[in-house]
Amino acid sequence: MHRNEVTLVGRLSMAPTDKELPSGTVLTQWRLAVRRPDDHPGHRRSDAIECATFDDDVRAMLAGWSVDDVVRVEGAMRRRWWRGGSRFEVEVRAARREEEAPRQTVTPPRTPA
Repeated sequence: MHRNEVTLVGRLSMAPTDKELPSGTVLTQWRLAVRRPDDHPGHRRSDAIECATFDDDVRAMLAGWSVDDVVRVEGAMRRRWWRGGSRFEVEVRAARREEEAPRQTVTPPRTPA
């Protein structure tokens, strides 16, 4: 039996963007940075994985996400072809935020005493 099931947990490294296709369908794309296993201590590596969805419910979930949030996505690996080439991406059917990115606080400059 063949199966095409993907589950990823990683850091949102590119904010979601919407693209309306000629058919009127909206495609939403984003990128996850997923750490590789720590096989070589001191050399932390990760893979940038392209994700996409046509699903309105998933798109609504993405609206509240920020770059550096840790998220989980489930879907299937797809190879997309176009005139200039092709690429692999995960077509997402379910997603959720696992951990919100730490919010950076701006410290006001000190004034001389």
